[in-house]
Amino acid sequence: MGLFSATAIVMGSMIGSGIFIVSADMSRVLGSPALLIAAWLVTAAMTIIGALSYGELAAMMPRAGGQYVYLRESLGPIWGFLYGWTLFLVIQTGTIAAVGVAFGKFLGVFFPSVSAGNWIWHGPGNIGLNTANLVAIVVVTLLTVANTFGVKLGAAVQNLFTSAKVLALAAVVSVGLVAKNATAIAANFSGSNRVPLSPLPHANFWLQGMGPHSISVGAFFPGTHDSTTLVSAITAVAVVQVGSLFSSDAWNNVTFTAGEIRNPKRNLPLSLALGTGVVLLLYILCNFVYLSVLPLAGDAHATDVVGRGISYAAQDRVATAVMEKAFGGIGAKLMAGAILISTFGCVNGMLLAGARVYYAMSRDGLFFKATGKLSARGVPVNSLWIQWGWTCLLCLSGSYGQLLDYVIFAVLIFYILTIVGLFVLRRTQPDAPRPYRAFGYPVLPALYIVMASWISVVLLRYKPQYTWPGLILVVLGVPVYLVWSRSKPREA
Repeated sequence: MGLFSATAIVMGSMIGSGIFIVSADMSRVLGSPALLIAAWLVTAAMTIIGALSYGELAAMMPRAGGQYVYLRESLGPIWGFLYGWTLFLVIQTGTIAAVGVAFGKFLGVFFPSVSAGNWIWHGPGNIGLNTANLVAIVVVTLLTVANTFGVKLGAAVQNLFTSAKVLALAAVVSVGLVAKNATAIAANFSGSNRVPLSPLPHANFWLQGMGPHSISVGAFFPGTHDSTTLVSAITAVAVVQVGSLFSSDAWNNVTFTAGEIRNPKRNLPLSLALGTGVVLLLYILCNFVYLSVLPLAGDAHATDVVGRGISYAAQDRVATAVMEKAFGGIGAKLMAGAILISTFGCVNGMLLAGARVYYAMSRDGLFFKATGKLSARGVPVNSLWIQWGWTCLLCLSGSYGQLLDYVIFAVLIFYILTIVGLFVLRRTQPDAPRPYRAFGYPVLPALYIVMASWISVVLLRYKPQYTWPGLILVVLGVPVYLVWSRSKPREA
């Protein structure tokens, strides 16, 4: 794969369905257009700093496995294994399952029989086979088969669908230029709490810091009661990073495929910088479009998209509401089509990349031996099919959404540890070849560690239902590592 294909993996893995949805929940917590944009800017800064820092590690160790290899070489084999364990158990496979089912749900816009409520077999709870997760399983199967024919075919599919989804995002941005809503602009960008003659609820762009479902900052900082304090705003922005960081995640997937990228010492750092930069710029522009078409605040019981606003968009589908406001009923279908393209490409990119991590783990004697073998085309076919099997089980379980919530915190911790590893390798391997050195080192990588650590601390306090289960999943990997490392000798 060349630079274009590598960049397509970065962008295609990042853009799923999150950008079209998460701004609704974020706005309910923040209650301020300024803080909504600030939250996405924080995500953009962290992601780009992370990508620039990973660029040094990728150029230094251009091997299949990416982040697994960086953790193994800098902090020790157990840390690499714990990352790979969590990746296989939930992070990669759970994301593929969730995005695949999202594909099925949006396909239901065109074919109503495709629905999460249309059961073929219904077991206890959400376990079973419905037409939405059946579509997800079919999509995952087709793309797994396509990727077994070689990385060139998988990359070609990725290039096509990434180009299409970037054009779809650009189309959403363009809508903002032609479908501006004067009332929404006045409500969202006014400097005062009252917009004359406007019957709509509204949010002060600069001053109002908390939404109707906001957190209690006083519980975190005893004695703090003013919801408009700077500490309150910073804390709220940290809490909503669950949504924006998840929407921007998986940019590191390209490092998993490093062994199959042409001139990786140049193309890996470049693809990380270019891919994350373009996607995050589009994300921020999309949120400005949302704010220029719909008021941030709204009424959950309103019957039209403007009345519901961004905060209470139907099923949190903000982008769909924007397109509906611009083009009527056909707009919703146009947006559904764009999301189908986006989710299809995202599934392909994550399938292609994830299998390379399990391959690298197997070569270290830390995963099923069969996954360490390559086909005649140089593809880890067994790794692809093991990933397919577990992903399909997660589709049937109906629990992938909750599992993803649980590991968001763990993903952030592994990012922190990987960038800590950058500092460790600078000290332990000072003479190792570094074709690219992290931009802004040591200040920017250290800033990432500080920002991510602050978000982690806030999430521990305010989102315990997300953080502690994620930590437990990671810790459960320790005894598995001890058993596997003793029973399977490391291969050369």
